[in-house]
Amino acid sequence: MGFSDFLGNATTVRHLREAIAAGRLPHALILSGPRGAGKYTLAVMLAQAANCLEQPLTDGLPDFCGTCSNCTRIGQSADLNARVDEAIAAREDLRETDKKETRILVQTHPDVLVIPPDPPQLLIKLGQVRTVIREIYRIPSQARRSVYIFTSASFMKEAANSLLKILEEPPPYASIFLLAENIGDLLPTIRSRAGIFRLGALPLEEIEALLAARRPDWRPQQRALVSRLAQGAVGQALGFDLEGYLTSRADALLLLRHGLKDPDFSALFKTTETYRAGAEGQEKTQGMLRALRSLLEDLLLIQSGAAGIIRNIDIAPQLTEFAQQTSFAWIEFAERGIAQVESGMRRNLLRSLSLDSFATSLHR
Repeated sequence: MGFSDFLGNATTVRHLREAIAAGRLPHALILSGPRGAGKYTLAVMLAQAANCLEQPLTDGLPDFCGTCSNCTRIGQSADLNARVDEAIAAREDLRETDKKETRILVQTHPDVLVIPPDPPQLLIKLGQVRTVIREIYRIPSQARRSVYIFTSASFMKEAANSLLKILEEPPPYASIFLLAENIGDLLPTIRSRAGIFRLGALPLEEIEALLAARRPDWRPQQRALVSRLAQGAVGQALGFDLEGYLTSRADALLLLRHGLKDPDFSALFKTTETYRAGAEGQEKTQGMLRALRSLLEDLLLIQSGAAGIIRNIDIAPQLTEFAQQTSFAWIEFAERGIAQVESGMRRNLLRSLSLDSFATSLHR
């Protein structure tokens, strides 16, 4: 393993490696880019390179060996979903009184702490930031530089304000990595105190070629669809759950048909009833809303005469029919409705009823 395994964004990666070489890795840096662009993978690699015991060089710049004790232990956090699942399971084994006070954290190395959104709201919470405040002023015990990785820009207000206290007076031996799909989700006062590095999208042709090599089990039409849905994000393309997306998209299409054609309340309520509470229901709802957003964006592209760059190319005729039946104002209204459903999810509103209300409002 090494930086040569990181696909794309060579200029950004080089600048970060140069910062490590000069001993000027920012005390706080924002890695921004689309979901699946490799933000978390790069953050873990940087933590390894900053603390590798072998300190190898590649092309004259710091790399990491992947085999020393620091690299190995930090690398154990690379499979973030598995580590988060383990942390959630451990919390479930606690007494009820302790569960409420326990926040989800991932730590496979004593000097590298990963802070994911805490379920079920999937927000960075005050308790997690307080742990960072308590730990960050402790001198690293086994690493040259301690690293704290916030894997989401979705902070509770109190948590974001508390994070500012660290950024104003950071210790010289620690770095905070903030991963964000949209840096606008972070407070301006946080953005002003951090270096910003953007991971851009890879060209469509490179994604398709990569999928042809890595996913030979997919048909060419499937690879073409996934390449467009991944929007240039390598990790998202390689790990794309095509079956899950198509299932979510089927439900999203039902909502569109309900809003644009004669409503079928029986089919609608039967579908929304499956969107229940809990982390699994939240993930399912988020998947459907993401699919719905991609369909709405395709409708806008078709209406603007750019049908050649839509993402859901396998259902282009159906989307063209929908585009002829709607307007920009309706699509804008639907997008606002999605934002309201997402807001309700953060407040733990009943998802099936929230989706029913949203779908009913689309039929205008």
